[in-house]
Parts: sequence; C-alpha cells; structure tokens
Amino acid sequence: MNTYGQSSPEWAVMGTGIGPLLLAATRQGLVSVAFHAHGPVREKALQQLRDRLGAEPVESASGLLAEPIRELSAYFAGELREFGLPLDWSLSGGFNRQVLRELATGVPYGTVVGYGELARRAGRPGAAQAVGAAMGSNPLPVVVPCHRVVESDGGLGGFGGGLETKRRLLALEGVLPAPLF
Repeated sequence: MNTYGQSSPEWAVMGTGIGPLLLAATRQGLVSVAFHAHGPVREKALQQLRDRLGAEPVESASGLLAEPIRELSAYFAGELREFGLPLDWSLSGGFNRQVLRELATGVPYGTVVGYGELARRAGRPGAAQAVGAAMGSNPLPVVVPCHRVVESDGGLGGFGGGLETKRRLLALEGVLPAPLF
C-alpha cells in the first residue's frame, strides 16, 4: 500500500502510431501516460510513479488498463473523439490541475486553444507562461490533450512528446494536414 492507502499502480506499454506509450492506472483511474516508452524512458516514468505515489508499480494484471488501452487504440484508429475514462489526478495539483481539467473538458477533438485563452478560461488572464508550465507537467497527455494548446500567432508551441508527435496528433484530429511521408 502507498501513502494514499491504495494498491500499487499498474502499468503497461502499448504500441501506437506515435510510438510506445506507457500507461499507468490506480483504482481511481488512469494516472499517467508517458511518450516514447523505450527502456530508459520507461524506467524513468516508473521511478516517477514510485516517488510520487509511494508505491511500487506492477505490470498490469487486474485489468485496470483494459479500458484505457481500448479507448486509446480507438482514438489512434480515428474511431474515438472523446475519452470517457476515469482519471486519477494525484500527479497534478493547484493551478496546473485547474488548467488541465479545463483543457480536458473545454477543448474538444479537432480544435485548438491558445495558451493565453486557456489561462483566461482557468481564471488567470495573463498567465500564459504558467499554462505552458502546466502543459509541461501534464501527467496524462493525449487523454488530457495538451497537444491542442498552441501559440496565439499560430505556432505549435512546445510539447513534451516532441513537436513531430504534436504535429501527428493534430493531423490525426484534422487540425493540420497529414504528413506526406
């Protein structure tokens, strides 16, 4: 048991069109999504789960990740536009959590929002840089769609999974043209 009194988080790696994703869930819901989940990146993500949740992550055994894997597979196949997963917000707090919740509920598939606009929606106009920090700390990318946050001049802005991954996600949603190659 961890400091929250819950069982250990479960994890699995799934292949996607943007590379392997490490997914982790607790009994409360999906708690983490990590891009590029190869050896060292996977180990770093698992260590962060240990440190932040106070429990040893175990490879998925009880089925906690069955629905997240099904929904993410459908999303990457172009068959799902809105996730219906329970989310465990344990890895986010304060203003970051407020911004991420607004993003999850207020920026639908196939749309984008500027950092400044998202700051305004979260109740802190002028906090665009703080929104950028919240995007960088997002423990649930793709499901909480930080790829939909762009610069006010139309630039892509940053992205923890890399700009090519952001372009591919926005192309999947029809915001950008699909790459030719």
